[in-house]
This record gives sequence, structure tokens and C-alpha cells, in this order.
Amino acid sequence: MDVRMPGLDGIQATAQLAQGGSRAKILMLTTFNLDEYVYHAMKAGASGFLLKDASGEQLADAIRAVYAGETLLAPAITRRLIEDFCRGPAPGTPAGRAAGGLSEREREVVTLIAAGLSNAEIAARLFLSEATIKSHITRILARLGLRDRVQVAVYAYEHGIVRPGRG
Repeated sequence: MDVRMPGLDGIQATAQLAQGGSRAKILMLTTFNLDEYVYHAMKAGASGFLLKDASGEQLADAIRAVYAGETLLAPAITRRLIEDFCRGPAPGTPAGRAAGGLSEREREVVTLIAAGLSNAEIAARLFLSEATIKSHITRILARLGLRDRVQVAVYAYEHGIVRPGRG
């Protein structure tokens, strides 16, 4: 299935097949080497994602792999995913060390800042006063050596405290 098709794109078609209970195994084949397409295609239910510059042999191997129930990504995509994975904290790293020694409550505040909530919204969500949230943020900024809330949000994503696409 191609990502871009007239009428219904390949990602939408894949999602409809999966939601309809189809047992079809779908291999996306496209020229578009974009992370957002890979993400949405795999989330929709595709079993593989291959680029159209693949050789005939690679395509045949990919079809066999997907048919056998394996998941397959183009090598360039796999390389990017591994690089992104390795930028985050190591699996099994205690959360406190991965988050610069932040307390559990401070990590909660960082997560909510990264989600775009205001101090008042964070206070309401955590059942705390706005003054307490401001104190937490002041400590977070000092502990992490950051300047503002935007840097806190970036830090949260770069250090795996929050991950794109996860609530």
C-alpha cells in the first residue's frame, strides 16, 4: 500500500482494514521517508514500511517477512529509530537519575509543563496551590540549570520524561 493515494490515502485505508477486522498484512511502500508517515502507518496497523528505492530482492524479502508475521522497517528508518532511542535515558535507568534527580512531584510538574498546562491548570490537576507550583518550577529550573518553561518542556522530551504520542 502506498502512503499517498488518490481519494483515500494508504494510512487511512490501513486503519479502516484493521478496524474492520481484516487479517491482511500490510506493507507500506512509498517514496516518503518521513517519521510522521512511519508512525501513523504503523499505528494504523501496517506490518512494515519500505521505501520505493528498495531493490526487487529487498521488496520480495519484505513481503515474505510481513506475510510470516514479522514487522519490517526500511534500514534508513530503523537507523533513525535507533538513534532516537539512544538519545534518551538508558532502559532501566532509575527515573530520578534520568530526570536530573527530580522528585516524583517535580517530575509530575515537568510532565504537565511539557503538556502545555499553565501554573493554574497544573495546580488544579495536582490539587495544590498555584504558589506551590511556582515553588516547584523555581526548584526545577535551578536543579536542571534551565531558564524557562520552554526549556523545561524541551528537557522533558530530550530526557525521556515524556514521549511524543503518549499521554
